[in-house]
Amino acid sequence: MRVKRFDMERTQSLYENEVRYNLSESGVQPLSVAELLGESGAALLSQPLKYPESNGSRLLRERIALMYPGASADNVLVTNGTSEANYTVLWKLLGPQDRAAVMVPSYLQTNGLAVAYGGRADVYRLVERKVGGARRWALDVGSLRRAVGKRTKVVVVTNPNNPTGAVLTGAEMEAIVAAARSAGAWILADEVYRGAELEGDSESPTFWGAYPRVLVTSGLSKAYGLPGLRIGWIAGPAKTVAELWGYQDYTTLTPSMLSDRLAREALEPARRRSLIERTRAIVRRQLPIVLDWAAARRDVVGVLPPHAGAIALLSYRLAIPSARLFDRLRLEESVLITPGAHFGIGRYFRVGYGYDPGALRAGLERLGAWIERLGESSATRRRPSPPRRVRGSRTARP
Repeated sequence: MRVKRFDMERTQSLYENEVRYNLSESGVQPLSVAELLGESGAALLSQPLKYPESNGSRLLRERIALMYPGASADNVLVTNGTSEANYTVLWKLLGPQDRAAVMVPSYLQTNGLAVAYGGRADVYRLVERKVGGARRWALDVGSLRRAVGKRTKVVVVTNPNNPTGAVLTGAEMEAIVAAARSAGAWILADEVYRGAELEGDSESPTFWGAYPRVLVTSGLSKAYGLPGLRIGWIAGPAKTVAELWGYQDYTTLTPSMLSDRLAREALEPARRRSLIERTRAIVRRQLPIVLDWAAARRDVVGVLPPHAGAIALLSYRLAIPSARLFDRLRLEESVLITPGAHFGIGRYFRVGYGYDPGALRAGLERLGAWIERLGESSATRRRPSPPRRVRGSRTARP
């Protein structure tokens, strides 16, 4: 198996610690161990650093299972982050000549793995569309039907979506289930942003229980503010989860003991609720910073407000490809954004707004000033040049 470079992760790894303003983060300000454990933190120092249960401790799996009605610990496999969860699922489901239908725009790890394992990924799309009088990112059902065929083994969906922050409607979820059912395919539902909603008290709908062949992946990195724990999970039919556990015998073997223990604390039901409430407070307080910034530059940038997550996808009207925009901002302004090219789309860029609000404002101001200069430069280049005066002649007067 050969994998192509995962541009988004590779460039973020290369540059996130070199820039002054990192607007590429996709979660919220992480908690410290002291904030997570409080006075009980001292007990962590006596934890023996042995191998933990390789599929995750039973208590942790039980607490994860509470998120999925009817699930038990046997329906859950703990992984090292949601990325490993997605990797393990696609490793099991796809072989040579198998096909995956992959949502775009999206986190393109699954697209790269589908190409590596099966040789090809068939894309279906979210598109900007006016629905019920308002514009939103909506499922293009026609592209979904074209992407799913007899050789489709898995339909990959990211909901809530990265990078748009969109949440599928009930009808859109039903369309994805119907497409998967028509091919006898699995649904791989990456739901890592579930819990980081910008309105209301309810969590975004889950694909869990919508169809027998559903594998849900998620983790503690986005809605919980605990990316450094590298705890993710797969929730699915018990038999399939047991088979997936065997695949991890060839990769990371186990989560870390400390991460497992800290994750148990984070997912104690009352503590989980408080972490979700913290994340929602952050994203609801700080999204207006991005929306106000975009509104002040509506002649150049546009944004459809996200419904979940600490990320916003902005379109722009400038004569520069998004990958080039990314490079120039990094080099000229020390600002790191994520270009649309890293999500399989064109003139867009993603901004993360869940970290320090002061740095967010300062980074956006730099970005805005740079965009204005680029726009002025482009206008100057488009302006007709005055007539050239040829030696020995005179320009006629009106």
